[in-house]
Amino acid sequence: MAGAIIENMSTKKLVIVGVILLLFQAFSFMVGGLIEDGAVATIDVGVAYRDDMLGEWTEMAHSIEQRKLSCNFTTTKTYENEGRYYECDLLPFMELGNVAHKYYLLNIRLPVNERNKINVGIGEIKDIRLVGIHQNGGFTKVWFAMKTFLTPSILIILVWYWRRITLMTRPPVLLEKVIFALGLCMTFINIPVEWFSVGFNWTWMLLFGDIRQGIFYAMLLSFWIIFCGEHLMDQMERNRFSIYWKQVGPIVFGSFCLFIFDMCERGVQLKNPFYSIWASDVGTELAMAFIIVAGICACLYFLFLCFMVFQVFRNISGKRSSLPAMSKARRLHYEGLIFRFKFLMLVTLTCAAMTVIFFIISQVNEGHWHWGDYTVQVNSAFFTGIYGMWNLYVFAIMFLYAPSHKRYGDEQSRGASGEDIQLTTTITHVDGPTEIYKMTGKKAQE
Repeated sequence: MAGAIIENMSTKKLVIVGVILLLFQAFSFMVGGLIEDGAVATIDVGVAYRDDMLGEWTEMAHSIEQRKLSCNFTTTKTYENEGRYYECDLLPFMELGNVAHKYYLLNIRLPVNERNKINVGIGEIKDIRLVGIHQNGGFTKVWFAMKTFLTPSILIILVWYWRRITLMTRPPVLLEKVIFALGLCMTFINIPVEWFSVGFNWTWMLLFGDIRQGIFYAMLLSFWIIFCGEHLMDQMERNRFSIYWKQVGPIVFGSFCLFIFDMCERGVQLKNPFYSIWASDVGTELAMAFIIVAGICACLYFLFLCFMVFQVFRNISGKRSSLPAMSKARRLHYEGLIFRFKFLMLVTLTCAAMTVIFFIISQVNEGHWHWGDYTVQVNSAFFTGIYGMWNLYVFAIMFLYAPSHKRYGDEQSRGASGEDIQLTTTITHVDGPTEIYKMTGKKAQE
């Protein structure tokens, strides 16, 4: 039996989000006691905690787990090399969603039962090493500060945006509703519930964080499809959510599959932190297949989005032919709108590219610990940069697409001039949509 006391310095450094422990077993080579191919180690493990040196240990979880060994002996298996170590891959051991206590006690036992062939053929164990992966204090402080600052910022612009919508005499169009939903999802992912994990042992924090991020991913990907589609459809098809079911449906289905996959591991870990989907051959193959399929789907989505943005650019470029017939003031006004709109579409494409890259890297990074030779590192600056980019993008979208109280030429509403209706839609409300939205329909010049 092996025991280890781990002191958690999180109460001083705010390292409280999560800990992943990977078990590395050091097996010694002995002639006559070789590690068999496909050998499985049965581990009787338990974890307990306490908050002071004199207190009693309180058991958190206890389980009997099996881990398949993957070890290689790089030298010749002779008597002269007895005592040398095998090179073994890391084995997933334990994952905690929150470390709110001061001390943790790990008990590890490898029982031997020759009759039931338990821990037979695993060689001679000389040492057990634990590798801990955790979120450090410096990153946690920056992460908490960003969430605390960005939550009220996005909430304020969200309230302002919806107030501008409700002041209009018309009902909100589909694009405005989707932007509002995107702002709600951004606010939801911003809420710094991690502060409560300082005083509460919320082991479900990792699962809750994955659910929040999954909801935001689904909303953001759906928004980009609708955002581009609303600037491509004609007036008979515009402003209806039902026409996007072929594009949004796969996104919702993929997000649901992502949730099911996450529940298969993190959901079970709420009761048994020693469980890992990577512990079995079937689970490893499923996890690898999921990562590969998710990466391929993300790339295909980005290519499809690039195609839609190209169509939007081609559509808006066709409207430039109407500009020479306008007065100089209105021509300059619409040229400015077109330039700003194209810039916004390029920013959208850049944000989508960075999001897809971040999604693929995060999936690969989560699985590379189980692959052995492959290493992928994600810099904390990249992680916080992507998060800040999302907030800035959502802020800019709500600000730019909020209905304006300004009127550019009152004669437009009266329809007195031919040049005033060349870039407007067939919507006849006095308080119409934003000018960018009005000028980008396929049949906007009708």
